[in-house]
Amino acid sequence: MSVSEFTNHELQVKSLEYRRDVLRIIYDAGAGHTGGSLSCVDILNVLYNRVLNVGPDNWADPNRDRYVQSKGHSVEALYVVLADQGFFPADQLATLCHGGSPFVGHPTRKVPGIEMNTGALGHGLPISVGMALAAKLDESPYRVFTLLGDGELAEGSNWEGAMCAAHYELDNLTAIVDCNTLQITGPTRDVCSNDPLDEKFASFGWRVVEVNGHSMEALADALQSPTPGQPTCVIAHTTKGRGVSFMENVVAWHHGVPSQEEYEKAIEELENQLHELKGVAT
Repeated sequence: MSVSEFTNHELQVKSLEYRRDVLRIIYDAGAGHTGGSLSCVDILNVLYNRVLNVGPDNWADPNRDRYVQSKGHSVEALYVVLADQGFFPADQLATLCHGGSPFVGHPTRKVPGIEMNTGALGHGLPISVGMALAAKLDESPYRVFTLLGDGELAEGSNWEGAMCAAHYELDNLTAIVDCNTLQITGPTRDVCSNDPLDEKFASFGWRVVEVNGHSMEALADALQSPTPGQPTCVIAHTTKGRGVSFMENVVAWHHGVPSQEEYEKAIEELENQLHELKGVAT
C-alpha cells in the first residue's frame, strides 16, 4: 500500500475540514477534549495522508506501520481522520460517547484502525518501544509512530521507554510530542516543567527534530527521514485550540465543550478559512 499523494495545499484544506468535524462530534456528544484535538490535527493529517503505510486494505498485514496515540484524551481528532481514511463510515461518529457505542473518550481496539487501548498517560511510548523492538527481532520493515502530549512527559514511564529505545537503536521508532504548552491545570512549564525538552531526549540518545507542528511540509520532512541507529523525537510546536480564535491558547478548552453560540461562531470561523484557502491557487 502507498499513501495518497496530496499536495500541501490539499492537506491544509483537509485539516480545516477535520477541525470542523472534530468540533461537530464534540458538540453533538456534549463531551470531549477540544483544545488538544485541534492542536494535533495537522500531525495526524500528515501521518495518515503522507507517511503511514496503513489503511483498511492492509490492516491485517503484519508489515503495516503502527500508530499509537498515547495522548488518548485527544481521540476525537483520531476518530475523524480514521473515518476519512475509510476505516468506518463517518456517520458512526454521531454515536460518540453514547451508551453502547465503541466511540468513547479514549482509543479502544473496538474501533477499526486503533492499534492499542490508550489514555493512561505515559503508556504509549513504552508500548511503541515494544512494537519497534518486535519489528527488529522479526526483521520486519514496519515503522512505529506514537503521539505524546508535552504534559504527559511528566510520567516517568516515558523516560524508561526513551532509555530503552536508544539502547536498542530503534531507528524504526518515531515519537511525536504535541507541544502545545498547556495541560489540564495550566501551562506545562508551571505544572511540571520539562524544559529543555530537546536536550532531554538528545541526552537519552535520540535524534531530535523541532518543527512547526502546523506546517505540512515540515512535519512530512521530519517524519519521513529516520536516522540509522537512533529513534527519532519530533517536537511539534503547536497551538492548543488551533483554528478557532477564542479557543487558541486558552487552558479552559482542554476539555471544554462549546455552547451552541460558541459552536456556531467556531464553525463560521473555520468555514471562512476554508473559503479563503480554497480560493488560493494551488
